[in-house]
Amino acid sequence: MCLANIKHQYVNELITVKANPLTNSYYLNDKSYDINTFPVGSPVSGTVYGTLLNYQEDLLQMEEKFLQKPYDAPPNAPILYIKPANTISYNGAPILMPKGIKTLEIGASLGVVIGKRALAIKEGEAFNYIAGYTIVNDVSIPHESFFRPAVPYKARDGFCPIGPWIVEAKEIKDPNRLTIKIFVNEELKLVKHNYTLVRPVAKLLADITEFMTLDIGDTLLVGISTNSPQVTIGDKVRIQIDQIGFLENYIVEEEKGWLP
Repeated sequence: MCLANIKHQYVNELITVKANPLTNSYYLNDKSYDINTFPVGSPVSGTVYGTLLNYQEDLLQMEEKFLQKPYDAPPNAPILYIKPANTISYNGAPILMPKGIKTLEIGASLGVVIGKRALAIKEGEAFNYIAGYTIVNDVSIPHESFFRPAVPYKARDGFCPIGPWIVEAKEIKDPNRLTIKIFVNEELKLVKHNYTLVRPVAKLLADITEFMTLDIGDTLLVGISTNSPQVTIGDKVRIQIDQIGFLENYIVEEEKGWLP
């Protein structure tokens, strides 16, 4: 059991509960609730930032391309992008397959939720600025654009389920030792270990806040895999992070789907 913050659907306030990451259930007022029986909304409220190529194995895969013109060298700063407000969704919500698209790519990431305004912070102080951790499904239409904004591929409605809760930072001893798994229709498709991050959580926060402010409630994705699995209509997706829980969503046709 761990302390976590949830947000019930159609309610803006976060509620502190005792969560069980193994069963995705929580206790509130001494009563147990299953996350699917008593659904919750997305627990985040700020801007969501993604980070590309922050796993060592993924950066190595791209090394040859980075050595070509016009780059001539691997990136020396975090590669960031934004998942806008229209993409934010929640555990159990449908992920809509756009008309004319056959597959979607599932990008699993640990989400670091900011608890204190952070600007030009030092790496050794970074954990003082973290409120907690959550699970993020960074959905994309498959594409090969790493070098220019991929808005049509990554910013569709509902393309960023987050949740089911935010586990308080004090409950996670080392976010750089967490394992992330993606299951499609109960079949394990991908395993990622955060100990292979190019920039571990504290360094990533320090490097980003060197040139921009992260505000209270913002969420930072520590990275997604370049080898993320693809899914199609009817698939069930589960992203699991040990010590946090799991995030589940289904892929449905755009014409049949519905998001509040």
